[in-house]
Amino acid sequence: METLSTRGRMARVAVTVAGVVLLLLGTLWGQDDDFPFGPFRMYSTAPDPNADAPDTRVEGVDATGRTVVLTEANSGLRRAEIEGQQRAYVEDPGRLRQVAAAYAEKSPEAAPLRTVRIVIRWEGIEHSRPTGTSRDEVIATWTAP
Repeated sequence: METLSTRGRMARVAVTVAGVVLLLLGTLWGQDDDFPFGPFRMYSTAPDPNADAPDTRVEGVDATGRTVVLTEANSGLRRAEIEGQQRAYVEDPGRLRQVAAAYAEKSPEAAPLRTVRIVIRWEGIEHSRPTGTSRDEVIATWTAP
């Protein structure tokens, strides 16, 4: 087995030092978007042990008056896609018409949606344990004209 040249060792040391410096800077001042050098705050922080936990869902009310929970299977949209753009839906609920269109495309045999809403179910938490209570908050609603 051949040994590394001095130049090869220096290159490896320089790359290692640069990696350690980037990790240190990312940990102290970075954001989660600085992957792979960011601090991964979602793993390094804990929620308030007495704060209610949000559970977001998207519901539609079809032309027959039936409430339908919109899922990836019946609309093609994942909950994370809605949650990631939640603020935009709250600021412009008209964007929910696109969700109704996605549902119509993915579920052509179903009755058309007349209303689409984003609902957050706040699950009660006390001392990091569920209390068995919950409350629903509608944060955005679109109704077909």
